[in-house]
Amino acid sequence: MINIVDKAREERVPPIFRLGFRPFFLLASVYAVFTVSVWSWIFSTGISTSLNVPPLWWHAHEMLFGFALAVVAGFLLTAVQTWTGVKGTSGWKLATIVMLWLLPRILFWTDTPLTVIALIDGAFLLAVGWEVGGRVVKAKRWRNLFFIPMLTVALVANFASYATVKGLPPFSANALWQAMIGWFMLLISIMGGRVIPFFTAKRFQFEAPKALLWLDVAANLPLVMLAILSFFPLVDSAMTFGLLLVAGLAQLYRLFRWGGVKSFSEPLVWSLHLFYLALPLGLFAKAMAIGSPWISHTLIHLLAMGTLAGVILAMITRVTMGHTGRAIYKGPKFAFAFLSLAFATLIRVMGPTIWPEYMSAWIVVAAVGWSLSFAAFAVIFGPMLMKARKDGHPG
Repeated sequence: MINIVDKAREERVPPIFRLGFRPFFLLASVYAVFTVSVWSWIFSTGISTSLNVPPLWWHAHEMLFGFALAVVAGFLLTAVQTWTGVKGTSGWKLATIVMLWLLPRILFWTDTPLTVIALIDGAFLLAVGWEVGGRVVKAKRWRNLFFIPMLTVALVANFASYATVKGLPPFSANALWQAMIGWFMLLISIMGGRVIPFFTAKRFQFEAPKALLWLDVAANLPLVMLAILSFFPLVDSAMTFGLLLVAGLAQLYRLFRWGGVKSFSEPLVWSLHLFYLALPLGLFAKAMAIGSPWISHTLIHLLAMGTLAGVILAMITRVTMGHTGRAIYKGPKFAFAFLSLAFATLIRVMGPTIWPEYMSAWIVVAAVGWSLSFAAFAVIFGPMLMKARKDGHPG
């Protein structure tokens, strides 16, 4: 049981700061709409902005270290309470962490030195790691301590990304983005392996398949190796091809074992399977396009939009329903948002691959589909995040 010492004191905390998922899921969804809308406008018009970093760098960095890591932070700061039974971060501490995330997003539009922005951005990740790691250690739930080295890698990668603006590291920003996509795919693979089969089996009343160690290794180890190889472009393409193929096959078999074919009647379940499917498909597609740098680069969006953003949208919808005290499967109709994001992903990948001469148009259309999805989350689920739990419990 979670020990909340003073319930009256807890209720004096504004609902938005009672648990990490609340501010971070809401801010991430709003920021997802803002960043993609701005990027599509910059790309299609070529108009300069007051950004103090290159627009392409800003787009990639903020999709990964702004939008996606905000969701990761909200998830971890919430889930650690369930894992450990120790009261989660709330109140002024949570508000401070939120401000550490928000400040760099604003400062990119000022003439603030990048060193200052990088330090604040780093402090955000350190604070999240401290809050999560401290509770895991206190409760001795060592299984969940792996998030600390994962966050450490993200911290180092974030500092390196700022350095690439000045051309300091011996690798390009693109190599770093490729590696961070691998980082997120590994995170989704690990967490997806825990929750997707569990959610599916529980909803449709069948026994979840037991995890197979050899299969998890075959699915995840190549992702680690591919992330590392992003920094070594001269490595034999046969090795990369083999890793992509092994990981794709293993991921596809894992997904098949989770029973997604039984989930067509429930959007909160089939959405997880649909967007996770983009992971093996993305790996296969990149393997097939290994000799075409342009197509291979375009296929990043199958992983970044399909897997990363898709699983995020499906998870934050489910978590919001559950952690605001609502019946998870009796919420608002939201299948249209999942389908809109899936459509946007297909447009962003297939359009430039087949008709690259219409690149600007594809980006705008994909941005509309993306924005509809996350704007819908902010509008429909935002009020839930800003109000106290429906069942009267704290959190």
